[in-house]
Amino acid sequence: MRLSSARMAFFAKGLAIGFCIAAPVGPIGVLCIRRSLAEGRVMGLVTGLGAATADAAYGAMAAFGLTAISDFLVGQKFWLSLVGGIFLLYLGVRTFVSRPAQQAANASGAGLAGTYVSTLFLTLTNPMTILSFVAVFAGIGFGTDKSYATASILVLGVFLGSAAWWLILSSGVALLRSRVNETWMRTVNRFSGAIICAFGVYALARIRSYG
Repeated sequence: MRLSSARMAFFAKGLAIGFCIAAPVGPIGVLCIRRSLAEGRVMGLVTGLGAATADAAYGAMAAFGLTAISDFLVGQKFWLSLVGGIFLLYLGVRTFVSRPAQQAANASGAGLAGTYVSTLFLTLTNPMTILSFVAVFAGIGFGTDKSYATASILVLGVFLGSAAWWLILSSGVALLRSRVNETWMRTVNRFSGAIICAFGVYALARIRSYG
């Protein structure tokens, strides 16, 4: 079935939204870079796909007009920031002290599942993700066609746009892996861990404003 020009436009908007929200280098971006270097392109991509799934979930809330759910989550931003901040600190410390991988991890088993789920959880507990989607969807004027088909097309675009960014990032960074040695990778681990910890501290520091 061919898409109407209006729905194609919403699909294109979804692609742009997903790509642009994923692109800024935050804790997930740093984590994707580090995992792509240390464990290979697949692990980096799976990290990004966890974030893309969370982006699509929040995009669905905005696109389908699930304001009760989004309002509830925004109202819980204190606890989301607390849990997310603590998890970032844990992840940052673990990254900082970890030894560089000697070879890329196998693309199978609990490693991939754990990577995907942890990144999904980390993105879902970020209140700024919710607020970003609410603001962006309000800005593009979604609402002239509130059919489920149009909303689904828009959410699909968000997921694919976000996934496209993570594919580009993980593939590009993985190309550098063969050019770095263990000392360089240890530096990357410590630098990445410090940045992730800084994001965790920032998330916890913002809790006061949510009180």
